[in-house]
Formats: sequence, C-alpha cells, structure tokens
Amino acid sequence: MRTWRLLFLLALFSGNSPLPAQGGPADDTEEEGPGREVQEIAQLGYMEAIILGVVEGITEYLPISSTGHLLLTNELLGLNSEDPLLDEEGQLLRTPGGEVVTLKEAADAYAIVIQAGAILAVLILYWPRIYQAILGCLGLNPVGRRLARNLLLAFLPAAVLGLLFDDFIEAALFAPLPIAIALAVGGFLMIGIENWRKHHHMGGDDVTDLHTLGVRQSLLIGFLQCIAMWPGTSRSMMTIVGGYLAGLPPAKAAEFSFLLGLITLTAAAGYKTVTSGPALFMAIDMGPLLLGIAVAFVSAALAVKWLVAWLTRHGLTIFAYYRFVLAALVVIFLVR
Repeated sequence: MRTWRLLFLLALFSGNSPLPAQGGPADDTEEEGPGREVQEIAQLGYMEAIILGVVEGITEYLPISSTGHLLLTNELLGLNSEDPLLDEEGQLLRTPGGEVVTLKEAADAYAIVIQAGAILAVLILYWPRIYQAILGCLGLNPVGRRLARNLLLAFLPAAVLGLLFDDFIEAALFAPLPIAIALAVGGFLMIGIENWRKHHHMGGDDVTDLHTLGVRQSLLIGFLQCIAMWPGTSRSMMTIVGGYLAGLPPAKAAEFSFLLGLITLTAAAGYKTVTSGPALFMAIDMGPLLLGIAVAFVSAALAVKWLVAWLTRHGLTIFAYYRFVLAALVVIFLVR
C-alpha cells in the first residue's frame, strides 16, 4: 500500500468528513468548489470500527488470512468504493502528489492502524519471551540473544521483498478472485503439512525450542512469510508451516509466528506512520480509531490463547476446511 494512505485516513476521521462527488468518479479537470452537490457514502464510524476490529483481531493470528478477511469485509460494508472524496466545501481530496483519493484508501489505511490492537495483545501475552529477547540484545541473556537473532533473521526477507513488490502485489492481487485462490491453495497446503507432521514429528524428549533454531531454519520461516504477501494466504499459516518444517511442535510454531508477527506488523505500521508525518494525527477523530484498536486487542488476545490450545490438540486441519468454504462463498457472491 502506498505510504500516503494515512494522509487520507486522517482527513476521513477529522471533524470535516470528506464526501464523494455525486454521479461517480470525477475527472481531474472537473470543476471543484463549494457549489458542487455531494451525497453521503458509507463512512468509517463506530459500527464499522467494531466490525473491522473483531475481524482484524480474530484473523490476524489465526491461519485464515487477516488481509483477505479485511478486504472482503470492506467489500461487504461498501468501503471498497472508488468514488473520489470531497471535503465539506466540495473540493476533491488529493494526495501530496496530486492524486484524487477514495474511500477504499481510507478503509485500507484504517486496517493498518487498528493492527496496533493485535500487536499489543501479543506484546502483553508474550512479554516474558519479549523481555528475554531484549536482554539478549543487551548481551545479558544468551538464550534471549539466540531468540532475537532467529526472529530478526526470519523478519529480514519480508523487510526486503515487501518494499520491492508491495505496489505490484496491491495492483495484481487485491481482489476477490486472487483471495479465493489463495484461500483454497492454503487449505490444501495445511492438510498436506498436517499429514506430514503426524508421520515425521510425533514429539519426544528432543523438542526444539525457539532459540535452538538455526540460521537456515529461521530464514526458511522468513521466506515462507513472504508468500503471505498474497492476500488470502495468511502470514500466520505460512510461518506456522515454516515452524513445522523447522521441527517445532505446534504450540512452539504458533509462538514463533506470534513473535515474528509482532516485529513484522510493527515495522509495517510504523513505516507508514513515520512516512506520513506525526503531525497529521492532530486531525484524527480518535473515537472510532481507539474503539477499533481496543476491539482488535481483545479479540486478538482471545484468538491467540484459543489457537495455541487448539493446535496442540488438533492441528491445522479444521482451518483448511474453513478456507475451502470461504473460498467457495467468495467465488459465488463476490467474483464478477
């Protein structure tokens, strides 16, 4: 996503909510001014904040694709409109580069911001591990140092490839059909990896922990995380699968996925926030924004606790069947 999207998010949540021009998308040469008529559109209010917060929190760490679910939710809520937006004076809202912005950019930017709730949930639930890694970075804990090394190695591929291919992925894959394909393919992958794990990793006294992963194993998980740049794939799924392949048992694979997600999500959200300018947050209406973050925090915390318990007893198979059903519904109702 382009870094200027937060500019529009701030304008949307300001006291003067932008509205689209009547009659559909406007041409850049079209007249602007107070005399233009406008019509109301779907807005990111409190109800949308609750819905998107629940979807973000539950799906961020479950292996079912948060990006895919948020895009589909935006579609159902009518937030994927490409109508140009106006301020209350009837003037087109533009990016610093002069491009006209739409409600779709607002919804995408809002989805990035409310990830803060999911980030906070892992930060609190796994604080002992995080504190251990911090001590390791300071040279005070050898186990924490190896854990921090493994997490940073796993993060590195996404940091590089994400910057290189972000625009291409957004243009080519942010649509219902590519999401449905990714959901279905991911379902088959999970069934296959579960069958493989049950035949090759039955547990034992030599269970691998996060800090005992090697450089190659950590990089493997990191490169698999990059595949999840395709919406519908699921970052959580790919990193848990990577953890399985690296020898981690289900609970440990999920834990590594959560901690890696903490770094990846924080870096992505932080990058867009910094590049958009901190002063812009003065224009945000904090009500819907804080509500979305709070709802995402609660739902993410519950999802994380449930997922660890479920994976330990049952594995990934149930999520594969969910993905098949959702992929079919997307094709039937949303693919045009």
